[in-house]
Amino acid sequence: MRVKTLNIRNLRNIETTQIEADPCLNCFTGDNGAGKTSILEALAVLSKGRSFRPGPISSLIGPREHHFQVVSRIESQSGDSHQVGLERGPDYWQARHQGRDVTQISELTRLLPFVLLEPSSHTLISGPPDGRRKFLDWGVFHVKHGFLDLWRRYNRALKQRNAALRQGDEGVVESLDPQFVELGEQLHAARLQYVDTLQLSLQVRLPAISKTLENMAVLYRKGWSADSLAEAIGQSRRRDFEKGATNPGPHKADLHLSLDGAPAKERLSRGEQKAMTAALILSQAHMMCEMGETPILMLDDLFSEFDPAHLERVLEAGLDLGVQLWLTGTRATPAITNFGSSCTMFHVEHGQVTNSSV
Repeated sequence: MRVKTLNIRNLRNIETTQIEADPCLNCFTGDNGAGKTSILEALAVLSKGRSFRPGPISSLIGPREHHFQVVSRIESQSGDSHQVGLERGPDYWQARHQGRDVTQISELTRLLPFVLLEPSSHTLISGPPDGRRKFLDWGVFHVKHGFLDLWRRYNRALKQRNAALRQGDEGVVESLDPQFVELGEQLHAARLQYVDTLQLSLQVRLPAISKTLENMAVLYRKGWSADSLAEAIGQSRRRDFEKGATNPGPHKADLHLSLDGAPAKERLSRGEQKAMTAALILSQAHMMCEMGETPILMLDDLFSEFDPAHLERVLEAGLDLGVQLWLTGTRATPAITNFGSSCTMFHVEHGQVTNSSV
């Protein structure tokens, strides 16, 4: 999928702008606070209904109205054109696709998949497990049909079981456990299959990003130690009642990253963590491409995150995948200008976007 045009209205400091996007590489430069990241946020919101930055929806709404709008014309790999739009206020959203109302944000997510590399992305390596689970589930969602429904059903069963545990209702817990176990095992199987393929893709991407990380390994830890989830639930039941929460299950899973057998977060420098994260993101993008869902690759403030050599490797790897890139930074660098006609430069100032390539 490629973005042809992007229209933004009243999102943060962007009052109104229309961007005619390059099919290959779009680079947005400007001072800090100019509104560069807000352009990437607009794409993320159009796809997922929310930003990748923390904060309530109200923080995205500019001063001119009580809502913001993002509208885009996108083109599929087969050349089909789609018009999509989203309006969000503090407590509502409305979306349209080809002139009809959209009832599930996931419809837009399918139409406009993306992967993102931004300054805090290195916490994928060094941060808590929930970030790695989100990364994992985002990837599985795009390659396995029905995964979103499975994920929702499992989390609904988990919430119901936890509520019964807090109330001390053994009968309800016992009645919920068969469904909880079945859904949990299915969720685990989907993730495990994805990680096996991710490892293979990563082995190809890593050498192109950093030669020092060729021995990295990825292992999925399922979230329980027993042979089966049913056995783990049985062993943990008393403890679960004491804590009022379910301990074993895919909601406690983790993506374990190691280098030469040692945890990556202990062995890797900050720069190596960033390179490893880039390889993971690119591997995820590659897997989406293999399924026919070519994502948008968004790179936020990568000039400050990578030296010119690593930045050029990331860009080349992205372009080799055939994805459309959206890149932000305070300035253009040789790593960008070397791409010449494959790149369109934009300048952002006080929320205004101008094409500086013409």
